Amino acid sequence: MNTLQTVITGTGSFIPACIKTNHDFTTNVFYDEQEHIIENPLKIIEKFQQITGINARRYADADVNTSGMGAKAAMLAITDSGIDIETIDQIIVAHNFGDIDKHSIQTDEVPSLAARIKHILGIKNPACIPYDILFGCPGWLQGLIHANAFIKAGIAKKCLVIGTEALSRVIDIHDRDCMIFSDGAGAVIVEAKENNTCGILGSSVQSFTTEEANYIYMGASNMPGSCRQTRYLKMHGRKVYEFALKHVPAAMKACLDNCNKHITEVKKIFIHQANEKMDEAIIKALYNLYDIKDVPINIMPMNIHELGNSSVATIPTLFDMVRKGALPEHTLQPGDIILFASVGAGMNINAVCYKL
Repeated sequence: MNTLQTVITGTGSFIPACIKTNHDFTTNVFYDEQEHIIENPLKIIEKFQQITGINARRYADADVNTSGMGAKAAMLAITDSGIDIETIDQIIVAHNFGDIDKHSIQTDEVPSLAARIKHILGIKNPACIPYDILFGCPGWLQGLIHANAFIKAGIAKKCLVIGTEALSRVIDIHDRDCMIFSDGAGAVIVEAKENNTCGILGSSVQSFTTEEANYIYMGASNMPGSCRQTRYLKMHGRKVYEFALKHVPAAMKACLDNCNKHITEVKKIFIHQANEKMDEAIIKALYNLYDIKDVPINIMPMNIHELGNSSVATIPTLFDMVRKGALPEHTLQPGDIILFASVGAGMNINAVCYKL
């Protein structure tokens, strides 16, 4: 009996050229949620770097938008895979805010970003179906789970899964949390392969919407007297941190259990690049679930230090970098078991176990 496996055959990423360092924020005037000015921004920035690990981040140039970045990453993934673009069955695009022009407050999501990217790529095949996913930071990984379902159901043979975001267009420069976010895009081509031992082994997904639905939200600027109608990306940082630490390790273990894999079989963990201290705490808690106190060295690749948190783009850009040797201390070999995991929107968690 033939069995279909969902195999990643190509990866690509787009990293904007514009670098914004932590030092660049020393001229920002920060206010807290009560609109009180925060004194000593240098101390705030130093503490921020210690907690998040972020030294710099990338912002898209004024003439680049979310769909454009996604298309560039997609083209690299397509080239890497060597497929004919007209054979792509599904284009699944994860984002959260659509296309937003520089210095604009208007988000544009019609038509869908996936349809725009299909247009940019020049794909003429009407059977190639493009659609968007809004699932917070885990959106790209959720797209990968969707693609796997399509392939296993026999609906698709080749899928293009993209994560693209321009968070610099939705941040409040008077909120210290603005230093977390960045722009970028990553993409993969996944294909159906028969009688193959590699590919997606299993997944797990959870969503908590009772108390958690508003942990991340759109709100007015912290600056006194600002326009209350203009909304920016906001979050209850402490609650997000506590939620992630409580639930993500268990979801990651559930994924491995679904695949009959033990944590000691995992070569690398590609976790959403949200906050270095938080990610380290999550990984430590995961190993604790197996009564393992010492986390293996170099188990968790990271690019957050120089690229910041680009939401749905963090995992696919990181995977592309490791796969193509951009992080020499991290290598992958055929047969390796890796774990993808993400948390975001204050409430959504997912994980995918994959064999190279």
